[in-house]
Amino acid sequence: MKQRVIEIFVGFFVLLAIVALLILALRVSGLTDMDTAHGYQVQAEFDNIGGLKVGAPVSVAGVKVGEVDVIKLDPQTYRAEVIMEIYSPSTKIPTDSSASILTAGILGAQYIALTPGFTNTYLSNDQSISTTHSALILENLIGQLMFNLKNK
Repeated sequence: MKQRVIEIFVGFFVLLAIVALLILALRVSGLTDMDTAHGYQVQAEFDNIGGLKVGAPVSVAGVKVGEVDVIKLDPQTYRAEVIMEIYSPSTKIPTDSSASILTAGILGAQYIALTPGFTNTYLSNDQSISTTHSALILENLIGQLMFNLKNK
């Protein structure tokens, strides 16, 4: 009887560990929307998004406040329209803020950095950030450098 109680106890903890690992795997993979409930969306248009991908972080002062939700091409302006999900409604972004596509490290993944403005009015759901700075494309910089060195 005592052996049976120990086996049930061990089985319970093994099952609990499997469930914990499953939840951890889902949270790390980004397949669930556990963190994005009750947030709001803002959008911005860029001339060139480089290698920006859906799910890329959106940060303010280095703190992750959201992620890229949708990337699509505007058929009239031929600019990339990026829709960002801001996790918390308490994260207030001034309407005169700017959005820049930056790279984490030298060759790292790209993300959007928001630079807050100074107005006392804040972006709400489905509003746009008008001031944007496109991605810095390493190949274009190398090409310009080679062209400038060739002409000297």
